Amino acid sequence: MSPRPSRSSSAQWALLFSAWLIALVSTLGALFSSEIMGLEPCVLCWYQRIAMFPLALMLAIALLPFDARVVRYALPLALVGTAIAAYHTLLVWGLVPKDMVPCGQGPSCAEVKLELLGFITLPLLSLTAFALIVILLWILKSRKSG
Repeated sequence: MSPRPSRSSSAQWALLFSAWLIALVSTLGALFSSEIMGLEPCVLCWYQRIAMFPLALMLAIALLPFDARVVRYALPLALVGTAIAAYHTLLVWGLVPKDMVPCGQGPSCAEVKLELLGFITLPLLSLTAFALIVILLWILKSRKSG
């Protein structure tokens, strides 16, 4: 008979599962917006995808069997994604000067391509997803070391 997992390890698994679920939904949402809705991603959107897509895979692999050490790889990637998404959100809101826009070719990074409820943009959704993943991984890290 195998030993029952402790409450602590169950909570850690739930944190990792939640982070993975957010990364998976974000990845599928990004693919849906470009492949189904036909919204061409800008340069900053691509950078955010470069950070998010591997998170969905890394976190899934760490779930079975549970491996909390994934935090050391996933957290820096999520922090980079958060920074890019925050910059993109500020750019869309007009708080970053237009001359600091990294987009040279393709769609404008400052253009609002999709807006929900009058204020929720794709960069804001990305920022929210990355921030939630960072929070969940940070909690997992603190429980792992504590």
